[in-house]
Amino acid sequence: MLKPSEQQTGSAAGASRKSVGPRRSPAASPATATKLFVLDTNVLMHDPTSLFRFEEHDVFLPIMTLEELDSHKNGISEIARNARQASRFLDEIVGQAKGPITEGIPLKRHEADNAGGRLYLQTEAIDGHIPANLPIGKTDNHIIGVVIYLTKREPRRQVTLVTKDINMRIKARALGLTAEDYFNDKVLEDTDLLYSGVRELPADFWDNHGSDIESWKREGRTYYRIQGPLCRDLLLNQFVFQDGERPLRATVKEVSGSAAVLETVRDYSHGKNNIWGITARNREQNFAFNLLMNHDIDFVTLLGQAGTGKTLLTLAAGLMQTLEEKRYSEIIMTRVTVPVGEDIGFLPGTEEEKMAPWMGALEDNLEVLNKTDEDAGDWGRAATQDLIRSRIRVKSLNFMRGRTFIEKYLIIDEAQNLTPKQMKTLITRAGPGTKVVCLGNIAQIDTPYLTEGSSGLTYVVDRMKGWVHSGHVTLQRGERSRLADHAAETL
Repeated sequence: MLKPSEQQTGSAAGASRKSVGPRRSPAASPATATKLFVLDTNVLMHDPTSLFRFEEHDVFLPIMTLEELDSHKNGISEIARNARQASRFLDEIVGQAKGPITEGIPLKRHEADNAGGRLYLQTEAIDGHIPANLPIGKTDNHIIGVVIYLTKREPRRQVTLVTKDINMRIKARALGLTAEDYFNDKVLEDTDLLYSGVRELPADFWDNHGSDIESWKREGRTYYRIQGPLCRDLLLNQFVFQDGERPLRATVKEVSGSAAVLETVRDYSHGKNNIWGITARNREQNFAFNLLMNHDIDFVTLLGQAGTGKTLLTLAAGLMQTLEEKRYSEIIMTRVTVPVGEDIGFLPGTEEEKMAPWMGALEDNLEVLNKTDEDAGDWGRAATQDLIRSRIRVKSLNFMRGRTFIEKYLIIDEAQNLTPKQMKTLITRAGPGTKVVCLGNIAQIDTPYLTEGSSGLTYVVDRMKGWVHSGHVTLQRGERSRLADHAAETL
């Protein structure tokens, strides 16, 4: 896992940490261990703090980067906010300059900053360095021309272009330049390493951990206190299982060094434990129900491909705890409004009416949940449907800032399209007695510049794991239909 303070851009991932003595202007060409990173505008608009993520290395900003920042600063979009924040950071850095700007400005503003390099701004016109086959009027080509100029001027120093624009990286590499993506915001390099919330115990588990075992029962649950080497790798609220003659389905309740306490989970696949008429169809769905129905769990994340039952399980648990147990006053559902195709334009009506086209998944699942009581009849189901709809509120992300939800069941659908900053904004809306459930599939990201490794959903799964009041399950098997399962695997 990457540390937040580390900029890991390809070769920068293993950047030297040696002391290199006094800094010099990029006009000179000393033999130095530090590198010079030229930032494209989209890096600053994606992460304004990227200026401070290059440790001991220097950062160069072309004049066209500043021009593009200025042109994107107006508006209320996330890009506009980031452009304004990047401009504030630059103003703060330049404002503390004590010497000539041409000699570089220290990026370290205070002791909390890990940046040890200097910021260089383009202070002179750079002409004649754009290759003849590239159009002169394009901003990207001007930045590439700056990189060519600095590469020639700094022959003993590695000059690297950092950009989120894939085509720009391809053009730069075609011209023999070093170009890399900005990876600092990635939680994981490989999403296969993402925490799944479920762990299969090895066949010899009880041989190595069952010598001094303690067992007791409380409130219908069985508890095991075990000791052994595997306990150090377990996390709180992680699910463990073992198949065989004596199958085990349990969750980790305590971890202390080489000891751990396991609690057997409730079997929601049995009809008597159904949740709003819904039973778990596989092991992971059963684990998900255990998290959703656990009153001590305030934050739940469910990952899985299309058809694994994320929304259905979450809504069933929400309705049970809102209408039957009266634990929550209402269900609030929100999602990112990123269209798959062309946008259909402005929508009429109230906030909920405008969000209605995005809430097809909610309507589909409510239709399934409303048919679970076969003995109710048409009149009974109609009354139940009206009651359900009176307790579900659909909200837009645009109006979440400043809100506080008390005793609410908050569902964030399609959470893979959120940035880490947006995810933090939403989760911090939770007041006393509120449960937050994040659903998503990191293989279906529609937001520009977000990847599986940098998605807000990936971010919270990794950061919240092991907290006593949070839990996560990655749903593995699709249960929608045989057609949907086959299509998800083969198409």
